[in-house]
Amino acid sequence: MKIIEELDFQPNILASSLASKKNLVFATLLPEPPSIEGYWSKPFSGILKKINEIRQYGISIKSFTYNQLSALSFSTEAKKILGIHPDGVILAPFFYKESLAFISGLKQFNIPFVFIDSEIKDAGQLCYIGQNSFRSGMVSGKLLDLLTQGEGKIMVLHFGLEMDNQNHLAQREQGFYEWFNQKGTQHRIFTFEIHDTGNSHWTELLFRKITGENVKGIFVTNSRVYLIGQMIQEYRLNKLKVIGHDLLNENIEYLRDGTVDFLLCQHPEEQGYNAVNKLFRHLIEKQEVEKENYTSIDIVTKETIDFYKEF
Repeated sequence: MKIIEELDFQPNILASSLASKKNLVFATLLPEPPSIEGYWSKPFSGILKKINEIRQYGISIKSFTYNQLSALSFSTEAKKILGIHPDGVILAPFFYKESLAFISGLKQFNIPFVFIDSEIKDAGQLCYIGQNSFRSGMVSGKLLDLLTQGEGKIMVLHFGLEMDNQNHLAQREQGFYEWFNQKGTQHRIFTFEIHDTGNSHWTELLFRKITGENVKGIFVTNSRVYLIGQMIQEYRLNKLKVIGHDLLNENIEYLRDGTVDFLLCQHPEEQGYNAVNKLFRHLIEKQEVEKENYTSIDIVTKETIDFYKEF
């Protein structure tokens, strides 16, 4: 002990972890991607990349996914996670009320959890990794204000159900409105929701709304902006200004041909990778981690897409 004190010896936590042979399980609760190229396949690829880097420390991953249109699906998968008592959880709190119920269960078992993509403030999370959704909405407001130059109405368009319960989309919408409130613009802003895109009726309904309200610009709050691209080409609404999110292949197609003016990127692979890293640092390295870890709000255009690298 005297020698330890004289040399100021510090134990190697990583070596101790390897020697202990203790296996840790991280669970993920993320939306199910509609295809292999879908947005939610990207954060999981980042998660797997980091897991592979630290697998020698006995860390494995169990993946749980839920339907983005079903709060019940979220709750069902959350109960499965609580049943296996993982050592840490990576969570996209898509549904606000159901997320709070899940978080309450995690706290009972002292399971640390990390938010990605969207955030619930002061919910007891280890940390949050992702865009500042409110600021992202403000950026979109500024861009669309510049594009439309004070002419016509601007539509905030949601695709999905229970929009008041979908935390990150609500924050983007609030930030968008806040930009125009601060500026005192002459624009009239209104929100429109499409609950079901399973048939063609929604395009007819939206077309009538756009033309009847003299809409000059649309802000799509999620990654499904390609649906607007399809509608614009079908109805030849070529003068409509459009901003959306995420570098999906379908979205990039409409960005390249000028149908979509801007895409905002939020680095989903980086979010997944860093979420695992934060849990690793907390549970294995016993380090403190930053509570707020905001990714950059990148504005991508057709002129820059060929040179842009996400992660």
